[in-house]
Amino acid sequence: MLKDAVDLARLNRALVIKLRYHGDVLLTSPVFTVLKNRAPHLEVDALVYRGTEDMLTGHPAIRQVYTIDRGWKKQGPVGHLRKEIRLLRELRARHYDLLIHLTESSRGAWLAHLLGPEFSVVRDYAPRRGKTWHAAFSHRYRVPAKPRHTVEIHLDALRRLGIQPRTDERRLVLYAGNEAEQSVRELLRTHNLMPGGYIHFHPTSRWLFKCWDADKCAELINRLHDEGLRVVLTAAPDETERQYIGRILPKLRRPTVDLTGRLSLKQLAALTAQAKCFVGVDSVPMHIAAAMQTPVVALFGPSGDLEWGPWMVKSRVLTSNHSCRPCGLDGCGQGKISECLTTIPVDRVLGAVHELLKN
Repeated sequence: MLKDAVDLARLNRALVIKLRYHGDVLLTSPVFTVLKNRAPHLEVDALVYRGTEDMLTGHPAIRQVYTIDRGWKKQGPVGHLRKEIRLLRELRARHYDLLIHLTESSRGAWLAHLLGPEFSVVRDYAPRRGKTWHAAFSHRYRVPAKPRHTVEIHLDALRRLGIQPRTDERRLVLYAGNEAEQSVRELLRTHNLMPGGYIHFHPTSRWLFKCWDADKCAELINRLHDEGLRVVLTAAPDETERQYIGRILPKLRRPTVDLTGRLSLKQLAALTAQAKCFVGVDSVPMHIAAAMQTPVVALFGPSGDLEWGPWMVKSRVLTSNHSCRPCGLDGCGQGKISECLTTIPVDRVLGAVHELLKN
């Protein structure tokens, strides 16, 4: 037993802070599940960047999702300060007993000081932090030098408090919502698609060095079509991703359902929930598919599959045998193209799809 374990029965409110991108935020969802399971009376809030809140809204264990808009800075010093003060007042009014900070952002340390929770926990970033940082937290935890999945690193914050998650509590949780589910049902009917009657292929990432070769994407779709399988293609509305999809579509021998830029994140979740399987790269749609328990074929290049792979879902993770991966660089020589990813052959991806569909 930990000598400084926290008795959740004594606490009333907790705040979990995750100031990162969409996928990072979604991977915190088990933390809320475990907290609520251990202390049903506990009111648990989240603080994330605006635009990522859809990854947590509707989570049954979360009372409120607060957001920080990085666009506040564009309102000038006075406007920015007003927004920050308003948020701080809202958070202070909640009188948190526990603060869980899941990134190295200095904002989490300042909030720990300003909100004054009895307990606060953070990963140990000792080499880069000073006295103010360390004084902000009652508990700190270290992570192994060897790769560990990001979900487990998040849950380590709870372990440091004396809370041991069960295996069945560690699944990702994402609530698509009735509105998104209904709109996707109507969209599927428009394209004569039945639930479970298509493969969801999302070949893009906000970082193109995480993307497969566009010609191979087209070849994969063509071969799936030749086997009588329907494919639904998605990508974000970002112009770079649109251009990438534009390199695939002309090479297709048959029309495919292209929903590029047409879906919200909630609708994307509803769409992938109805798919036979998901095919994609290291990106938030891959994590969304895992949360919806849709079988996943994931292609990994420079990013680490042990840390970021599909979590607790039937999956096939495809990598190359390049000795330098995962390097974390934005392409070989930082040239925006990752050979460890682009050289993965179509046959391997198609074979992985066959394995998941067979099972």
